[in-house]
Amino acid sequence: MSFTDAARTCLTFKFATFSGRARRAEYWWFSLVYVGAVAVIGGIGLALEVSWLAVLLVPFLVPMLSVSVRRLHDTGKSGWSMLIALIPVIGPVLYLLGMTVDSAAGPNRYGPSPKAADRSAG
Repeated sequence: MSFTDAARTCLTFKFATFSGRARRAEYWWFSLVYVGAVAVIGGIGLALEVSWLAVLLVPFLVPMLSVSVRRLHDTGKSGWSMLIALIPVIGPVLYLLGMTVDSAAGPNRYGPSPKAADRSAG
């Protein structure tokens, strides 16, 4: 999945889809979109000294949460595992490490493997 495919998928087709699975590429490419949006909107807000400009980030929050849940599903974990990031200091590190784990082989309780679907399509 390319950068533009990930952005299009997460911002349109799967905007608030918390079921199913997402491959690493989809998660990390959309994370890059999210961080870029935070940097641009935050930078403009700081430059213009307008604190309410951060409201423009709200449309990116739901797709980021949904792709994170789907990524956890792909590794065989519940979306609630995301709450580990709330543990001070070590939580965010454990969360990010969990997002780098390879997909669970074959179908799991969250659906068929998107990796297997990509192989059969190509």
